[in-house]
Amino acid sequence: MKLWEKNYSVNAEIERFTVGRDREMDLYLAKYDVLGSMAHITMLNSIGLIGDDELPQLLRELRNIYTICEKGEFVIEDDIEDVHSQVELMLTRKLGDMGKKIHSGRSRNDQVLVDLKLFTRDALRTIVGETKSLFDELLSKSEKYKHVLMPGYTHLQVAMPSSFGLWFGAYAESLADDMLFLQAAYRITNRNPLGSAAGYGSSFPLNRQMTTDLLGFDTMNYNVVYAQMGRGKMERNVAYAIASVAGTVAKMAFDACMFNSQNFSFVKLPKECTTGSSIMPHKKNPDVFELIRAKSNKLQALPQQVMLIMNNLPCGYFRDLQIIKEVFLPAFDELTDCLQMAAYIINKMEVKEDILDNPMYDAIFSVEEVNRLAANGMPFRDAYKKVGLDIEAGTFTPDKNIHHTHEGSIGNLCNDRISAFMEKTLSEFCFERVDNAENALLKSGE
Repeated sequence: MKLWEKNYSVNAEIERFTVGRDREMDLYLAKYDVLGSMAHITMLNSIGLIGDDELPQLLRELRNIYTICEKGEFVIEDDIEDVHSQVELMLTRKLGDMGKKIHSGRSRNDQVLVDLKLFTRDALRTIVGETKSLFDELLSKSEKYKHVLMPGYTHLQVAMPSSFGLWFGAYAESLADDMLFLQAAYRITNRNPLGSAAGYGSSFPLNRQMTTDLLGFDTMNYNVVYAQMGRGKMERNVAYAIASVAGTVAKMAFDACMFNSQNFSFVKLPKECTTGSSIMPHKKNPDVFELIRAKSNKLQALPQQVMLIMNNLPCGYFRDLQIIKEVFLPAFDELTDCLQMAAYIINKMEVKEDILDNPMYDAIFSVEEVNRLAANGMPFRDAYKKVGLDIEAGTFTPDKNIHHTHEGSIGNLCNDRISAFMEKTLSEFCFERVDNAENALLKSGE
């Protein structure tokens, strides 16, 4: 069954090629297609295109299909082209010709647009939650180990004293910044394209504000041509937010792999979180962090993949956009998995508390000595030269008492301010309003 089917058949190979992985990808969208249809037919009833006696029956059957989706039992049959066709077929099997009315005033173009918007805002909410969980683990570890010093590096050479409080806290604050990208992505996503039809509106007197409110969108995409132009643009902008989070996690995973190695031994991973070697019995490999690093690096390519598929398309719908689903929809599960694993391992991670007792790190305190001399009146350049000559002569004796007091330094991490920054950003997502709208829609017509 195809919604566009007429009195001829498409070549089987052409059909295989054009359908591609759509049936597989559309399973991500199934319950959101149902939600969109529930809002759409409620609006159609308000303008007289669906009868008062028909609406409760259609809503009831759509709720049944939604339940099937929630249970993971929704299937797109082999001879059915996509999720839209499958839902309509299930309705017509139960309700006859009444089920064929639900497509009035819309196209598969705005139907998949609204499905993608509903899916993405829900998936972003999951990413937001998992990002916050990792943030909490990092900030907790930052507080726990804020007095434990470690080497700081530039050019992969020991540079200045750092601390585990700084190291864990740095990645927490990076995630707080990433949350701003997620918030922007959510706001761009949470606009209603339904009613734009094939990109040029409809002669039916559609009430687009009604479907906007029913689905809990902030606003609609007003211009119907722009609503269609938003296909691909929304995915690209969300992909940048995903890539931002992934970039933070990839860098953290690299550090963790390096610091866990025997040549550093700054951190220790629990043995149950490592894997072994088939021939080297001593190995405890940080495979989890290595896979997090690789998966996160792959996710950082997502914006470019989306952009290269869509960037030479004029306005209007093109089948090219179908391929974006194949790289975009699975990305959320992959990032969610990485965030969950990272939070779990960070929670279990132990740190070495006497790293800087090793004399090989004595020179790391050279800047502290230069600053001490300068604070006592010696010109900075003279102090710098004196300490450098002492190091070369082997006469430098470090003072390992660190006194950093400015904001964001070893002695003043500002974790409370970082936490407040994160909480402020989270408070601006307004998830509750979306929940209320969706719950009311799912109960409508009961």
